[in-house]
Amino acid sequence: MADEDDLREQMIDAFGGADYPISSPMDLVPALPNGPGTRFESGDFSMTAMELQTKLPGGDFPYDDVESFVDDIMENLEDAGHLD
Repeated sequence: MADEDDLREQMIDAFGGADYPISSPMDLVPALPNGPGTRFESGDFSMTAMELQTKLPGGDFPYDDVESFVDDIMENLEDAGHLD
């Protein structure tokens, strides 16, 4: 089982360097330490930034800050059953 607080922290660290507000997922790529291959892992959960993009809904762009962006990702992961 994934530690949601740990995942949230990893994502805030990875996406936090983007230049907010962001208007598309492409705005995040320069901030990611390993580009689209940046991996988020906790417990049995493991997904790259690219996998997040392909497996989750498109998001509600634009986002004004990293917290609201990560909140949406976490909600979508839970809704899709990736955090069970």
